[in-house]
Amino acid sequence: MSIRVTAVGVVLGAALWATGARAERLVAPPRPGQIGLCAQGLYGSLLKSGEFGRDFSSGPGLAVQLRYRMRYERGFGLSFEAHNFDVRPTATFTDPETGATLTPDSTFAPKKLTLDLYGVDFYQMAGTRTATTRFVSVGAGLAHPVRTLNDNEIDFTGGEDGAYVTLGAGMERFFWQSWAWTIGARYYAVFRNGSTNHDLQAAAGLVFYATL
Repeated sequence: MSIRVTAVGVVLGAALWATGARAERLVAPPRPGQIGLCAQGLYGSLLKSGEFGRDFSSGPGLAVQLRYRMRYERGFGLSFEAHNFDVRPTATFTDPETGATLTPDSTFAPKKLTLDLYGVDFYQMAGTRTATTRFVSVGAGLAHPVRTLNDNEIDFTGGEDGAYVTLGAGMERFFWQSWAWTIGARYYAVFRNGSTNHDLQAAAGLVFYATL
């Protein structure tokens, strides 16, 4: 009986080892000099403090990023993001032409805010020689607000562009060659018209690294 148990254990161990070895051969983590294209879905919220957070709450978004791997487990990237936020039920707006107060259900009141962000990011990574790379990031860039009205018209009179800084953390899990799932979370401080807006985002998506 013990011999049979031992034999079964050896067979199972060999099978698991072979499976792990095949999985390792399928994964090729990126090296310095490779650039990654990342597409992510987002979901975030604005805190109530700040110019935007007073009237807008939460919603989905989309991000496209370029991530360039550097030496010493560091990285550099460009980020293009669109954060969407639904209007709060308690929001009030002013008609720019008449000065009249608009409630959220008014035809010409905003129903959604989109923050288009264009920036640069710097990454410090760990575990770059394994299938799971972890990272922290800092970034900065420009924030362009666009409001969509209840009649689906785009309001371009929302004011001047602002600036933002961001701090985040996440991971990349490689599953085949240089393809990886990536997840993360970020905090954005958006500055405009003397006000600081606080934007929290969670992200999940796919990244592929290619050699330049």
